[in-house]
Amino acid sequence: MQIQKRWKSLSDSIMLETAKDFAVDIVNLCRTIKETKRESVLTNQLLRSGTSIGANIHESKYAHGTADFISKMQISLKECYESEYWLELLNRTGYIDDEKYKKILNDCGQIRKMLISSINTVKENSQKGGL
Repeated sequence: MQIQKRWKSLSDSIMLETAKDFAVDIVNLCRTIKETKRESVLTNQLLRSGTSIGANIHESKYAHGTADFISKMQISLKECYESEYWLELLNRTGYIDDEKYKKILNDCGQIRKMLISSINTVKENSQKGGL
C-alpha cells in the first residue's frame, strides 16, 4: 500500500510539473505572438486553457473525495483538448509555425495521455473498492 501511494504521488507530481512547464511555454508563446504579431483574441483563449490544465491538476490534490478528484482531472483533460484546438487555429492562421506547433502539440498530447491514464486508474480503483 505504501509503495502504491508513493508511486501515485510520484506520477501525480510528474504530471503536475509537466503541466506547469507546458503552461510556461504557453505564456511565453502567447506573449511572443501578442508582441510580434499583434494577435490577442486567439492567444487569450489559449492562455486561459493552457494554464488551466495545471491549475486543475494542482487543485485535484485537495479534492473532497474520489468524485471531486475525477471531476478536476476531467476538467484538466477538457482544457487540454481546448488548448489543442486553439493551437491548431493559431497554426492554420500562420501565427505559429509548423515546427513550434508540432512541439507544443506533442507536449499537450503527453499531458493528455497522463490525464487519461490517471482518470482511468482512479475510476478502476474506485470500482474495485480501492478508494
